[in-house]
Amino acid sequence: MVPSTAHLPYFPSHGNAGYRVEHYDLSLDYRVASNRLGGTARLSAVATETLSRLSLDLGTFRVGGVLVNGKAVRFTHRGGKLHLAPGRLAPGPFTIEVRYAGSPRPVSSFWGELGWEQLTDGVIVASQPIGGPSWFPCNDRPDDKASYRIAVTTASPYTVVANGDLTARRREAAGTTWVYEQREPMASYLASVQIGRYQQAELGPRIRLAFPAKLAAKARYDFGRQNQMMEVFSDRFGAYPFGSYTVVVTDDELEIPVEAQGMSIFGANHVDGLRGEERLVAHELAHQWFGNSLTLTGWRDIWLHEGFACYAEWIWSEASGGESAGSLAARCHQRLSALPQDFVLGDPGARRLFDDRVYKRGALTLHALRRVVGDLAFFAMLREWTSANRHGNVTTDMFLDLALQYATRSYDGFFASWLYGTRLPPLP
Repeated sequence: MVPSTAHLPYFPSHGNAGYRVEHYDLSLDYRVASNRLGGTARLSAVATETLSRLSLDLGTFRVGGVLVNGKAVRFTHRGGKLHLAPGRLAPGPFTIEVRYAGSPRPVSSFWGELGWEQLTDGVIVASQPIGGPSWFPCNDRPDDKASYRIAVTTASPYTVVANGDLTARRREAAGTTWVYEQREPMASYLASVQIGRYQQAELGPRIRLAFPAKLAAKARYDFGRQNQMMEVFSDRFGAYPFGSYTVVVTDDELEIPVEAQGMSIFGANHVDGLRGEERLVAHELAHQWFGNSLTLTGWRDIWLHEGFACYAEWIWSEASGGESAGSLAARCHQRLSALPQDFVLGDPGARRLFDDRVYKRGALTLHALRRVVGDLAFFAMLREWTSANRHGNVTTDMFLDLALQYATRSYDGFFASWLYGTRLPPLP
């Protein structure tokens, strides 16, 4: 039998029980030069049990006051937790309002700093997996998805890009206020704000591009095949799950591109005017299906995001006239076979969450499955996977249950070796 993925969380200090959030309304005022953020966060939530105390995740801000159901409540704020004492909350809907201010600081992690971070002239928010509290109070767990309204006021020379659709832009004495609405449920780590001196262009009916003026020609070329890519992925994975898609290119260099819901962020170093990083363009677009619409329930199942997005790189390569998925898989398998055989894809551990083997072995697992069930069944399965779980949370066990419906024989041994064995199995 394949082991269960029931587990303790990788990040036990993040996330809170006893309630779920249905909507975040964030009103932010940000001063770029001084890195000063003032915010009011209004949360519409539902208590799942009787509560006398509850907590939110929030970084090192000064909290000016907290209201629960419109009434001021006592609170303490320490160690990244905002603890509230609202009296007695019966199961059912309630509201929280938090006023806070300060200089946002990224959350420290095994992989560096996460969340709200200053650029040379602007801001990038890159929160995966635990950076959300660096800029707003939240229930920072991937299985508590909510809709969002994000309003940001900043100096008028800057463009603000956030998740969802731009519903208003108002020029005011203090600057310009940009209002975005993300109606589809979103995990807190995928919420994002990008601020910079950007130009914008339409790449297609639902595809936008924001970029520094000096990179205009290169950016337009490098991301010029997004429409074709969207068509390929919609055919293989099912309908695109959001109303629009935005690519942001920063003026700074970034170590890796950044994933957000309905948005991807690339550094200036990822733009060369030659489509030299197009595999990354495909990878980030694929996350809109695998990661953003279908979001893991717990971080142990990270391969459901990164393995699928990596395999999408290979799918795009063969669909666009490049190397076949089979050729890419064979070369990747040879490379991974030469590495230490000490890695478990289905439970990599928190420190190895972004190990390259999560990506590559995850992709190889999918290619092996494609080989044993055939293309017709494989892509039908992926379309059912994205359709049945659209805008929800998923686990490895859920994927295995679906895969077994497409099996013509028992696949327990197949998945046990690929997902839970340390030794890399041979490709079928």
